[in-house]
Amino acid sequence: MESRRGPLKSAVPSNIVSPVRRCSRTACGRSAVATLTYVYADSTAVLGPLATYAEPHCYDLCAEHSERLTAPRGWDVVRLADASGPARPSGDDLEALANAVREAARPQERAAEAGGGARRDPMEVARRGHLRVLRSPDS
Repeated sequence: MESRRGPLKSAVPSNIVSPVRRCSRTACGRSAVATLTYVYADSTAVLGPLATYAEPHCYDLCAEHSERLTAPRGWDVVRLADASGPARPSGDDLEALANAVREAARPQERAAEAGGGARRDPMEVARRGHLRVLRSPDS
């Protein structure tokens, strides 16, 4: 593109721009390790591993800022596990899988009798949109 003064030049030379994503917080130059997304419909802030590419409505945060994250009053914060290490199944995972298999194997008539039609999970404490809060199996 040209103007009357000549060709327009980029304000930042392309060889100086770093491919490493930086923290979105003002005056923080550290490398980003997590991505923050707000789900306004559910009043929820979701903090998870660094997204594969930068999105316009997400915020990349460094380790320090992701640890100190707080949400507005009345909002929930959901922290997704970092998948950088090898994930190993735990005893809880195997127990949950066994419970799911048992539930799927139950006859439909018994399942309808137990819940009276619209059955509610006895482990479910609260629900907000598509998110569920489950009771600890210890209590």
